[in-house]
Amino acid sequence: MNKILYIFLIFCLSCVSPFLKGKEKPGRSKLFEKTEVSTSKTNAKSIAQEEKDNVSNNILSEFKTYTIGKDALKGTITVEDSIAEIVASGKDIWGTEDEGYFIFKQIKGDFEVSVRFHNLSPSDLYTKAGIMARNDLSDNAKHVYFLVFPDNQERNNNNGGCEFQYRAKRGGESKAIYPDQQTAGETFNVNFPETWIKLKREKNTFSAFISSNAENWYQYSSYEQKMPRKLLIGLAATSHNPQGYTRAEFSELHIKTY
Repeated sequence: MNKILYIFLIFCLSCVSPFLKGKEKPGRSKLFEKTEVSTSKTNAKSIAQEEKDNVSNNILSEFKTYTIGKDALKGTITVEDSIAEIVASGKDIWGTEDEGYFIFKQIKGDFEVSVRFHNLSPSDLYTKAGIMARNDLSDNAKHVYFLVFPDNQERNNNNGGCEFQYRAKRGGESKAIYPDQQTAGETFNVNFPETWIKLKREKNTFSAFISSNAENWYQYSSYEQKMPRKLLIGLAATSHNPQGYTRAEFSELHIKTY
């Protein structure tokens, strides 16, 4: 009897031993491999996003802010993750005097500044935001300004949702440059949030560009204006409504000097 019981126990142990050793089911190792790769990709995306946020925040930390125009309502800027938001008022950046909000830093020499606009809320048909190079913070200062509007409606002589403007002398009238309306087509339309603009300086030549992907750039204009080697460079916005505000959301602000 004991011999029969002994044989039975040995038989039972031989049946369950593979499971006690942790025998793998087919495909399990591949499943873990895929999980690890997926986790790695997720971590890489998180790291890339964190780096982008840090770059954006570090660049903006170097900037100063100023509300241009003695009667303009005070503007603000806030940053959340990689998106920054300017809230600006002001009757306009145009004519002989400006009102709006300006974030800036001083740059010497030639430069290239690009930025992505995600949104621009329309307080008025002529609400505007864009890249500005300015002599100083006075409301009638010389400047060049490549800007976007909230949409692609027709405005004066402009074609599309952007415009290049300048003030050639202190206290002088602002003027604008427009591309050929018959040949431009929809090249210079804004398509938020896929709208990038760029302002480039080479000596006293200021060139403006627009893109829908930050890779293929289309030149909007080129204008020669004598300006000091040291300029205040940054982003300017105005609601074109003295009693109202616009919100300009942007990211991917890049500055290169040479």
